[in-house]
Amino acid sequence: MNKTIAFFGAGNLAEAIIAGVTRTKVVTREQVLVTNRSDKARLDVIAEKYGVTCNRNKEEMIQEADIIILAMKPKDAGNYLNWLKDYIKPHHVVISVIAGLSIEQMEKTLGEGIPVIRTMPNTSALIGQSATAISKGSYVQLSQLYLAEELFQTVGTTKIVEEEQMHTITAIAGSGPAFFYYMVEAMEKAAIEAGLDRDTALELLTQTVIGAGKMLESSGEDPEQLRINITSPSGTTEAGLNQLMANGFDKIIKACIDGARERSIEITNAQK
Repeated sequence: MNKTIAFFGAGNLAEAIIAGVTRTKVVTREQVLVTNRSDKARLDVIAEKYGVTCNRNKEEMIQEADIIILAMKPKDAGNYLNWLKDYIKPHHVVISVIAGLSIEQMEKTLGEGIPVIRTMPNTSALIGQSATAISKGSYVQLSQLYLAEELFQTVGTTKIVEEEQMHTITAIAGSGPAFFYYMVEAMEKAAIEAGLDRDTALELLTQTVIGAGKMLESSGEDPEQLRINITSPSGTTEAGLNQLMANGFDKIIKACIDGARERSIEITNAQK
């Protein structure tokens, strides 16, 4: 890809994408520029680790860039957009990985004719296993949308969706890994209390999660059928599931997703 990418923000998601595009050689290290608001030590780490250019001269970065990736904290996005509008040109493609930052807000601030793309990766991008949703703005050409797909496929799978679906996707895919980690934490704690040592419990739980994910991916069966397949009448799995059902597990999960989705909506509304 003969494109220069400028990252504004150098957190975990930015690093994951930098790792993906350089590892797969979608672009060369010389084609990657990175800056952040004030953390020079973080930029030094990124430069040392990936061999990319970390430049504090933001105006110079924009002049060199073809693709601009917004990866700063949501609270800083408004200020960045207001600054960016004075330098952005229609040949740029602006891609956001910021939760809650709407296409409408980006287009409204940056102006007519600027191609903007909204994405929602997750932190599994750090190991190339993200599930990334992508939505395009009004001025995005098909070739630019495919460009975004190519970039994010270096860190996992991609799915093009309508933007109104993004709040739910943020809840299940963006925040979802943390919910699974929390469940593993709880299972680990229960296993330790029942007498297993921590290393054994975590090793077995980790492989159990990996195996379940691979079954979902490759078996061709839906989650309900996979659950039924391993639930023998009056067996141990049924006994455990009965406790989940009796304690309102499905309602807890729904409340969890609803809470994350509502917060995504709140963040979006706050940006307007």
